[in-house]
Amino acid sequence: MAKKRSSRGQPSLFPEKKAEVPAIPAEEALSFLRETRGVTTWTVRDMADALKIGVADAKRVIPILELQGYVKPAGANEWMTTLSGEDVSGSKPPRFTRERVAQALDDLRGRIADINRDSKSPYKITEAVAFGDFLSDRPRVQSAEAGIRLERRGTGADDAWSGVQQRDFLRQLHARGGVIQVRPYEPWMRERRHRNLL
Repeated sequence: MAKKRSSRGQPSLFPEKKAEVPAIPAEEALSFLRETRGVTTWTVRDMADALKIGVADAKRVIPILELQGYVKPAGANEWMTTLSGEDVSGSKPPRFTRERVAQALDDLRGRIADINRDSKSPYKITEAVAFGDFLSDRPRVQSAEAGIRLERRGTGADDAWSGVQQRDFLRQLHARGGVIQVRPYEPWMRERRHRNLL
């Protein structure tokens, strides 16, 4: 059975059903679970703030995550991400300082500006956002995630476009030491809490 498309333009982990469950792309919900690594518990408000959705919508998403075994109750109005939730979301133990991540993102912003100024570069970067637990006030955080949209330069640009070329180009934007994970841009990345890199 094909996944339903969400209102945010991506396959949805939560199929739309009589407006009971908000249409949130699966990757967007998992990005929140990644951010919870290193915290004991979190609240519905934490999810709503991170994903920029209403509290009522977050209250409808959490039971779906619970049914899948990714979260469990941890007291009155508190939740915790399970080991399954950590695994499926790809979270890692927080090991970077927020300052190190901020510096790596500033460096990435500079590289993006250089690429966009370089007329010989095969691509121009038209969207660039970063998100992750570095946006919190925690002393230790995971690597930041950066969504980058590439646009091919030149005439007949679409003729030479390939996913492999795009991945290779994005790979050169990764920060040393795994401080930033760069991936192709998706619209939901701008709709959640993020830092603009352009």
